[in-house]
Amino acid sequence: MANRIPEEKVEQVRSAVNIADFIGQYVQLKKAGKNLFGLCPFHEERTPSFSVNEQKQIFHCFSCGRGGNVFSFIMDLENLSFPEAVVKVADFGHIDLPASYTAQSQPAAPKDQQQADLLKLYSDSAKMYQHILVNTELGEPALKYLHERGLDDETIKTFGIGYAPANQLLLDFFKEHQTDYQLLRQSGLFIENQAGDLRDRFVDRVLFPIKDASGRVIAFSGRILKKSPNEPKYLNSPETKLFNKRSVLFNFDLARGPIRQQKSVVLFEGFMDVIAAYRSGIQNGVASMGTSLTDEQIYMLERVTDTLYVCYDSDMPGQKATDRALKLLGGNSRLNLGVIQMPDGMDPDEYLRAQGQKKFVQVFEDGKQTPTAFEMQYLKHDLNLQNTPDQLTYLQAVLQQLAQLSSSVEQDLYLNQLVAEFDLDKDDLKQQLRSLVGQQAVRRGGGHSDETQVAPPPAPAPLGPPPATVDGSTNSGPLSRVEKAERLLLYRLLNDHDVWLRVMAIAGFHFVHDSYQQILVYAEAYFKTHNQFDLGNFTDFMTDSDLQPVVTSLEFMDVANESSKEEIADLVNVIMNQQPLVEQINSKKAELMAAKQIGNRDLVQQLTLALIDLYRQQQQVQRADN
Repeated sequence: MANRIPEEKVEQVRSAVNIADFIGQYVQLKKAGKNLFGLCPFHEERTPSFSVNEQKQIFHCFSCGRGGNVFSFIMDLENLSFPEAVVKVADFGHIDLPASYTAQSQPAAPKDQQQADLLKLYSDSAKMYQHILVNTELGEPALKYLHERGLDDETIKTFGIGYAPANQLLLDFFKEHQTDYQLLRQSGLFIENQAGDLRDRFVDRVLFPIKDASGRVIAFSGRILKKSPNEPKYLNSPETKLFNKRSVLFNFDLARGPIRQQKSVVLFEGFMDVIAAYRSGIQNGVASMGTSLTDEQIYMLERVTDTLYVCYDSDMPGQKATDRALKLLGGNSRLNLGVIQMPDGMDPDEYLRAQGQKKFVQVFEDGKQTPTAFEMQYLKHDLNLQNTPDQLTYLQAVLQQLAQLSSSVEQDLYLNQLVAEFDLDKDDLKQQLRSLVGQQAVRRGGGHSDETQVAPPPAPAPLGPPPATVDGSTNSGPLSRVEKAERLLLYRLLNDHDVWLRVMAIAGFHFVHDSYQQILVYAEAYFKTHNQFDLGNFTDFMTDSDLQPVVTSLEFMDVANESSKEEIADLVNVIMNQQPLVEQINSKKAELMAAKQIGNRDLVQQLTLALIDLYRQQQQVQRADN
């Protein structure tokens, strides 16, 4: 029987791993005051409101309210059980755990059993397909094809590439293991006919596993080995409970670390381009699951980097795709953009095989272009620059591009290139550019602009939580005086044992709101076995995961370091004396309204006098507070 991970081992793992380093794998964090901020991984946002406090080793999102320690972060993000989270964090911190403590040794009921079953189904499928490719005669033609494309066995293993043979084996494999029929139907691995019979979806195809951000296989993309007019070159899994192509980037799981190290990501057009770059040392590359990036994919990248380079095929279809990508990203993202062009009209995979690794890597070092430089080259397509009309068309289009730049230095650089290429007078170009800038300013509702400088874009929103939720509460609206008192008092109770002893000695003390009272009950149990309060340890101690964000939000409040007896007395008074009056007043008001509706004049008079008395008591309490 598996052993439960002891508390001291959990504490060792938590203490050894900096939460900012761990979360930094998933979120690009930037210092803002005493905390780190980034875009929340739990919901889409444009202003960073996700905060990490390194000193206290906690996180909190001021927008969606999630919070906790390093374990609760990965549990929520990847739907893991607590033992699985401890093992994952330990693995990140290179901390060895005895085999008896591993997640495999202590199965925990997943939050979503069907999702867990589908993940295992895909994991088993990927292992079987790779086994067929690498170890069987059936896979030899596919393995030969991959070797000819330059993929060695180590690369095949790294990406989990497999082969689905012509004689279908997957369905029989799962039938032998008595896998549930409904699960097979929902997996997307099979095609179902009208009679309900299943057959393998992928036949005679090299299979590229599609993985989520955690490296778990959630779909496949199959490349056909023998060309057929009736079959697509690539066949992807349909969308399932696991797989939504809008939210997946090929190789994001392996590229996330290198993206952080390189501070940039390279967007490729196809899987083979990503793999070619990876085996050449360019390991911060990803590919989208369609012809253009979705908002979800853009947001995934914005969370981990500021800079994106588009590296599509350098033939004309690839150039058009690059132009579309730049326009899409330029209007919908916060990313700094660039372009990397393969020479000679090749795609990255072709160029690597033709020219070798050294020249391939050199392109990534020396061949970076700005979006404007790319557009200046792209705009020449379909124009004959030997004749005057096409020259004028080209110059007008380029100047339109330059008018959108906010940097006068950058504008001047490209004007110099036009002067050199077409032997023009720079003052004439500047005058024309100035006119275009003015026209754009008028269209935007702006005024006149000076020289060649366009109006700068709006300053980015400051890092930090939105003002409406800066208190870190679980309430999206303004907090009542009572709840503010509860939050501050709970913070003092947890962090100052003298306050704890003083308040717990008050007969009948309890919080008004259930969440704070439940935390108080947990704290009572916690202090029976712990002499000191430790936030990370306490959040693990609470079995109610919904309360963890409430506790961590308290730590993000801006409060004085020291408390006083007067402060605690005031807080207790507000909670114990003011709230009951508020409840009585609200109750009497409701009774009074009902009495008026039924026309009971005697009862109306009686309730009115009672309500006046309650208001008088409330005023007395408020005067005493002041």
